[in-house]
Parts: sequence; structure tokens; C-alpha cells
Amino acid sequence: MAGARTEVQGGSRRRVLALAVMGWLGSGLLVPGCYAPQISLLRSGLDSLRAVVDTMTVRDSVTLAVLQATRRDIAEQKDIVLSTRASSGTTTQELFEQMTRLEGKLDEAMGRFDRASQRSSSPATPVGGEMNQMYDQASLDLTQGRYRLALQEFRDFLKRYPSNELADNAQYGIGECFFAQSVFDSAEVEYARVEAAFPKGDKVPAALYKLALSQERLKKTSAAKKTLEDLVKRYPNSGEAQLARERLGGAQRR
Repeated sequence: MAGARTEVQGGSRRRVLALAVMGWLGSGLLVPGCYAPQISLLRSGLDSLRAVVDTMTVRDSVTLAVLQATRRDIAEQKDIVLSTRASSGTTTQELFEQMTRLEGKLDEAMGRFDRASQRSSSPATPVGGEMNQMYDQASLDLTQGRYRLALQEFRDFLKRYPSNELADNAQYGIGECFFAQSVFDSAEVEYARVEAAFPKGDKVPAALYKLALSQERLKKTSAAKKTLEDLVKRYPNSGEAQLARERLGGAQRR
């Protein structure tokens, strides 16, 4: 658009210049005998006007170049502004979404904290406290040598809580009470009940090992060896299996 405007302005100037020349020539032609000086003067005037026109043309060209450069700069700045605006919008959206996610996680954490606080503030159930107290007392009596008392307490525990997770430990404790008193035949029976009643309990390897020891005391050598081998085969990574291997190795050396 600027180029067209410049071209229009240039055309206007050329028409003005042509009219001025024609007027001047017309005035000279009306006076006979004065052609030579007038033609010379006319040429001089034309040269001056041509110089003016050339100067204006150059100036218009420079102005056009400046305008075009300015247009490119504006276009580049516009692109930069639009790009910055888009990037800012994306960043703002991402921050908003991230804040929303964090708020959700915070609400979830607060909910868990409230539930945990409610559980911790609520008093323990009398049944659970009594159960643990009974088992702990039986274990204490066993370790302090009060075997008969511990035996009764373990049996009471099994009678009241036969499905509790400590039931297999209580059954094992009964066997321990007999073993500690050298009543090996009863110990053999009670240790065997650990696996029979609680086959998936974590006390089975220990009960098998003590069962083998009870059998050894009862001179049941073959049964004891078989129990130890069974222990090693079924629970190879247990500590009792390692003891069983050492015992089997010692028996072979003997």
C-alpha cells in the first residue's frame, strides 16, 4: 500500500512538472525572435526540474525501504508477542492443572491423617488387650521356669482363641513346657500338633526340629532322622534347617 501511495505521489509530481513546462513553452512561443535564449533557458529549467525529481525519487525510495523494514520489524514483533502469549497460556494451564492435582493429593493425605488419628485416639479393645496379656504372661512364665503355670496359660489361650495368629505359638509353647521338664513323650505329641493344626503357621520349622530332638531323647533314631530330613527338604532356607543339617552330619560322622 505504501508503494502504491508513493507511486501515485510520483505521478502527480510528473504531471505538475509537465504542465509547468508546457506553460513556459507556450509563453515563449507567443513572443517571436526570442526562441534561442528561451530554449536555452528552458533546457536549464528542465535540468533543474529533473534534478529535483530525481532527488524526490531517491527520497521516496529511501522512505519506501524504511517503511518496508518497519513493516518487517512489526511483523516479527507481532510473532514474538503471539508466541509469548501462547507459551504463557500453556504454562498457566499446566500450573493450574498441577495445583489441582496437588490439592487432590493433599485432601487424600488429610483424609488418611484424620482416619489414622481417629484410630490412634480410640481405646484398644478389651478383648485384644486381654488376649495379648494372656499370651505374654504365659511366655514370661515359660522363660522364668514356671512350666506348669505356663502350660495351663497356653492351653487356656488356645481354648479361647483357637484361630488367633498366636495360636500356633501357643501350641508350640505347650510343647516347650513338656520338653523343658524332660517329658519327651508329651513334648513329641504337642510339637507334632503344631504342624497338624497350623500347617501354614510360621512355627512349623521350629516345631519339626524340636519334634526330632524329642524323638532322639525317646531313642527313636530313625524317626528323628526322618523328621530332620523332612525339615531340610521342606524348609531349606530356615534357621532350623541349618541346625538339622549339622545334626544329620554329626550323626553320619558318629
